[in-house]
Amino acid sequence: MPLRFRILGSGSAGNAAFLQSGDTRVLVDAGFSARRLNEMLTECGESLDRIDAIFLTHEHSDHSACLKGLARHPHIKVFANRATSVTLQRNLKYQVSWTLFETGSTFHFRDLEISSFAVPHDAQDPVGFVISHGHGDLLSPRLSLAWLTDLGHAPVHVRERIREADILVVESNYCPQLLEADTKRPWAVKQRINGRHGHLSNAAAHELISTIENPRWRHVYLTHLSRDCNSLAAVQTAIEPARALLRCEFSIVAPGGNTPFLDLH
Repeated sequence: MPLRFRILGSGSAGNAAFLQSGDTRVLVDAGFSARRLNEMLTECGESLDRIDAIFLTHEHSDHSACLKGLARHPHIKVFANRATSVTLQRNLKYQVSWTLFETGSTFHFRDLEISSFAVPHDAQDPVGFVISHGHGDLLSPRLSLAWLTDLGHAPVHVRERIREADILVVESNYCPQLLEADTKRPWAVKQRINGRHGHLSNAAAHELISTIENPRWRHVYLTHLSRDCNSLAAVQTAIEPARALLRCEFSIVAPGGNTPFLDLH
């Protein structure tokens, strides 16, 4: 069975992706209202009624806003670590169907294997994921997705975790020059964004993907672009050397944008 993947929305206003393996349908992050997320799914022939689970990286609203409207979808299991679940549940009027995991652990949901790992970001206990499917033989090849957004820098363990993924989703959040020139954000917010527990700049994203030795990636998505402090052109310029270096497809996801389905065999 192939992995079917589509980014539903990406950027500072919200992040979510759809992943299907066989009859299993999950979301990786859900940073839009339930109504908007269902509209996004409907546009590609799916719906929240068909979603089996949501995997949350952390509690910030641009990754978790859907939870406020999930009372109408009690069948959806929500996977998160304890710190994330406690923080989110505190502000909800209904009880979420939580399934808890420990950061750094590997767990299973149906035919998916999910490995979590800590990332440096200013949230309670933020994580990245490598989500895998298949047994690694001719009949069931091993396929995997690495989901890496919201981190201020990439420690060694993060680099090792993402190296063997077939699909890499990584943030390229801001251009330092555009961030410095931005008049909407106060100095303290700018310091948070470019700090070691903030976000990856375009240059940092390029450094990450261009210095990992012998990656398995077949498709790299540059995501979570700031609408005010980044541009498609700035990302394109920053990562152009990596395009020549790596033998894989690249997609830059515009703020608020989505992607076509990618079927990985």
